[in-house]
Amino acid sequence: MRIRPLTLAEQYQQIGGYLGGIWVTIGLIMAAPLLAYPIWGSGPEELAAILVPSGALAAVGGLLAWLWWPRQPTIPPSFLDGTVIILVAWITAIVVGSTPFMWLHGLNFTQAIFEATSGWTTTGLSVVDVTAASPLLLLYRSTLQLGGGAGFAIIMLTTLIGPAGTGISSAEGRGEQLLPNVRRSAVLVFKLYLGYNIFGIIALTLAGMSVFDAINHAFAALSTGGFSTRVESLGYWDSPAIEAVIILLMVMGTVNFVIGYAFLQGKWRAFLRTGEIRMLIFVLVTAIPITFFGVTWGLYPTIDKAVRVAIFEIVSAMSTSGFSTVPYTNWPDLGVFVMVLVMLIGGGTGSTAGGLKQYRVYLLYRSLLWEIKRLFWPRLVQTAPTVWQVDELRFINDQQVRQASLYVFLHLLAFFVGSLILTAYGYSLSYSMFELASSVSTVGLSVGITSVNAPAGVLWTETIMMFLGRLEFFAVFAGLGRLWQDGGRLFAQRA
Repeated sequence: MRIRPLTLAEQYQQIGGYLGGIWVTIGLIMAAPLLAYPIWGSGPEELAAILVPSGALAAVGGLLAWLWWPRQPTIPPSFLDGTVIILVAWITAIVVGSTPFMWLHGLNFTQAIFEATSGWTTTGLSVVDVTAASPLLLLYRSTLQLGGGAGFAIIMLTTLIGPAGTGISSAEGRGEQLLPNVRRSAVLVFKLYLGYNIFGIIALTLAGMSVFDAINHAFAALSTGGFSTRVESLGYWDSPAIEAVIILLMVMGTVNFVIGYAFLQGKWRAFLRTGEIRMLIFVLVTAIPITFFGVTWGLYPTIDKAVRVAIFEIVSAMSTSGFSTVPYTNWPDLGVFVMVLVMLIGGGTGSTAGGLKQYRVYLLYRSLLWEIKRLFWPRLVQTAPTVWQVDELRFINDQQVRQASLYVFLHLLAFFVGSLILTAYGYSLSYSMFELASSVSTVGLSVGITSVNAPAGVLWTETIMMFLGRLEFFAVFAGLGRLWQDGGRLFAQRA
């Protein structure tokens, strides 16, 4: 059966239909904490503050899906279509998701947008006073991170789009699949994510947390989000058992789901030879000893505490989780530098983590190594750099190197520009770089710049960086470019 090309108006109707489906999903995610209302709810105002915005968004989304969801075979959404869908979906999720923070916690618009962005992007920087926030609002924050970490577009693909959703998943930064089509991959990711969370809640409860704390911290650890129910974060418990469980959950969250699935299948040799895993191990075995000998050994009273701090903080930074066991205000510049570097590298592709991503860094390293070796080979030798991805040996082509290099450039450019802006507000260069690395790599660790008293310009700078870092720049630029181009075409047609 031949499918005719869609007109521009029909394309945007299709986009609206898919967007409506995602809005329904976002609304359901926002409303999910209300399942715990009978246990941790504190009154009808709290119920309304979450139910009204989530219900309104789901209702509007349902209407759009009913009106414009494709009911006959049609051309599936392209990558550019996907960037428009994801861009609008994320902005809507952030704006609507900010409402409960204004309604229940008294945050102004800037602060509420910042908090919602930090939640959905799984960053973990916060301006909420957790000592004054209600349990249901804290659970709401953690649920945003759970949904943002899984990628609400992927969750929607599980039941709605099926095999046609490749353009959307690629735009959302999750182009790699576990199984041959997007829907089956999304179902498997959902099962893995659910299984990880159940394990995390049980393990943290057995390690000494209350059920409420265990739920919140499991959600935040596996989404590499970092929201905590305590001001001191994990330092509140000062428990080796709890820290060990959180470290395991952070690693599970930061490892590519494809690679994690291979590990669970018992493909341990393939797991260990994968480029990302080798990069992860290299960074950890390098950064942890440097942090221990150069920072924590001289700061904390016992060797045990110094070792625990070095391991936990580096894993938290590398996984972009954002949990902490100690403040960093007394750390020397060496410690700040190592943490900034580790945060910029970030976690695995196809995971819940942020940063440059270990695969890109490893790919560029392999390409550099190959270029150096090539200088000494005979002129007629033809070869290409390679990387292992589980069972598959992949050749690196020029396009991959170019794309990785451009992304690294954009990420570092945003990091330096943002650091300059924070420095202009009077913060020290080292602290500004720390806070911006945490923002643009969606980590959530802080040296104290981010607070409810931070200037609006600082919060908006960090908000933009979190948003760009989570959607990995290109999707945002492509989506805005597509809207601008199509807007010009529609204007020209009406003129």
